[in-house]
Amino acid sequence: MSQFLMPSLGSDMTAGTLVEQTIAPGEAFHRGDVIAAVETQKGVIEVEVFEDGILDQWLVELGTKVPVGTPLAQLRQIGAEPEPPTNPPEVPPEPQPPAPSVPPEILPQPEPQQPPDPPPEIQPIPPEIQPPVDQLPPDRPPERAMTATRPRITPAARRLAASRGIDLGTLSVATDQVLTRRDIEALSEVDTTQQKQRKPTATDGMRAAIAAAMSRSKQEIPHYYLSHRVDLGAVDAFLTDLNATRPPKERMLPSALFARAIALALKKYPEFNGHYTDEQFHPSSGVNLGVAIHIRSGGLVAPALFAIETKTAAEVMSDLSDLVARVRAGRFKARELTDATITLTSLGERGVDEVIGVIYPPQVATVGIGAPRPAPMVKDGGVVAQLATTLTLAADHRVSDGHRGALFLRSVDSNLQEPETL
Repeated sequence: MSQFLMPSLGSDMTAGTLVEQTIAPGEAFHRGDVIAAVETQKGVIEVEVFEDGILDQWLVELGTKVPVGTPLAQLRQIGAEPEPPTNPPEVPPEPQPPAPSVPPEILPQPEPQQPPDPPPEIQPIPPEIQPPVDQLPPDRPPERAMTATRPRITPAARRLAASRGIDLGTLSVATDQVLTRRDIEALSEVDTTQQKQRKPTATDGMRAAIAAAMSRSKQEIPHYYLSHRVDLGAVDAFLTDLNATRPPKERMLPSALFARAIALALKKYPEFNGHYTDEQFHPSSGVNLGVAIHIRSGGLVAPALFAIETKTAAEVMSDLSDLVARVRAGRFKARELTDATITLTSLGERGVDEVIGVIYPPQVATVGIGAPRPAPMVKDGGVVAQLATTLTLAADHRVSDGHRGALFLRSVDSNLQEPETL
């Protein structure tokens, strides 16, 4: 008998919400099956099991947010007798923010009671015979007319409104009112209060999670950085010839060749591929390349392409297309977030010359790719314009050093000069 726990999907995750149960109590499952989906700050993650068995009962209801490590379901081996149902774990309620204090003068007031109907002998005066406003008694001064046209405003107030981005055309003020600097300052204070009361969005949560992970990385990991310019002439010629007769959806992108070149180089320099935990480095037997992918709603994730050292460039391209599509749809698997052994980040499509990454713990290295662009390079004793890019490496000094890092980048470069072998 065992329990299926809320997984930890990264160093920045503390809790998750169970949003899908793909099997019912009493159903059998096999190693690698997805039996649940949880929602985190990074999206909806499909969670797999790593053994065969039968699901006895779910311990957490759908829509419940629980901390990492909370039992989600009770599992048993095939053939074992089911155990009596257990009580689901108590989930502590999330703390609620204190209610904002409201000054008494702006508390909602009870609506005034309607006066009783007038006696039958007293009839209201028809509108067409009501006296004009200027003939009303002195104790009933006419109300100031309100207008949505551009208000009158002092020059100082107009400059302050412009500096704070206040559109004067949207203000409704009395026709005889002149807006002063004090009025504009009051409007700014109301706007600031409303901004502070804005509810956090999913993007805010992801930004906070990324910031926490990257802050930890910079505090705990002694980074060092290297960069190297790579001639892409061979890659460009290879892809131009390969994609000439292919429809757009089947064309190979340079990213697949970069991924393969990195994987082959890691065979020679395994100290860049693995996890640093428990005060020591644990090299990985396979290359699970995390690929940084921008999410349209904001933020990014770096799920893994598995065992790319065993695949062809065409297979890597197929896996990459599938991964990007699922990430953009907001669904990917737990293993893809937790098992990456090195990360590849590229901002080349944004036109930047180079990108220097921050290592995502417990990984020990990040490779960056800049925008391919013509650059002066020496060929056959002359200077020519050649398509090139800048590779960068951010690595953990506890595991490697600049000498080994330089050799690793040169190995990636050498592999890219023979793209047909990738």
